[in-house]
Amino acid sequence: MVGDKIKDLREQKGLTINELAHHSNVSKSYISSIERGIQKNPSIKILKKIALTLDTSLENILSTDMSKIYLDEEWVEPLEKAIHQGLTKEEFHDFLSFFQYKRRKHHE
Repeated sequence: MVGDKIKDLREQKGLTINELAHHSNVSKSYISSIERGIQKNPSIKILKKIALTLDTSLENILSTDMSKIYLDEEWVEPLEKAIHQGLTKEEFHDFLSFFQYKRRKHHE
């Protein structure tokens, strides 16, 4: 998550939320809400200000540490099989979008 990344970088720099807020010109409460995962979609403008203050790139803040992603073993085999059979990222994305649509319709 973006908030986790910002918090880790802030702590590595030895900054408090107050200091990051002051130097980035982003409110303390907004930074706190990002770090706690309450604000899940901060603007690129805000993230750029924070990245500049933390002396890092926007890409670094937005990147996901793939080693922290856990895929349940029950999903590995069918997913690998689908990829081996030619499933593309676009097709998988389309499937997910369709599935979300069907789920929303079912709950209405």
